[in-house]
Amino acid sequence: MYQFPKCRKCDYGDLVPFSDFGSQGAPIHFKAWVCTNPDCGYNIKIRNGDIYIDEPINDGQGYIRR
Repeated sequence: MYQFPKCRKCDYGDLVPFSDFGSQGAPIHFKAWVCTNPDCGYNIKIRNGDIYIDEPINDGQGYIRR
C-alpha cells in the first residue's frame, strides 16, 4: 500500500500523483499532484517545464471526447 504525503494546505487530504502523455506520446510520470480533499483542491502541475501551483481545477463535465 502506498503512503502519499499529506497536503500542507489543508493538512487533511493526501497529495496523489497523476501522469499524462506528452505531445509525442511519451509518458510523463507525476505530471501533477492533487489533494484528495475536494474542499481543498490544492494542486501542483508541471507544464512545458514550468511549475504551476494551486491552479483552478475543472471537473471535466464539459470535456468532449475526440
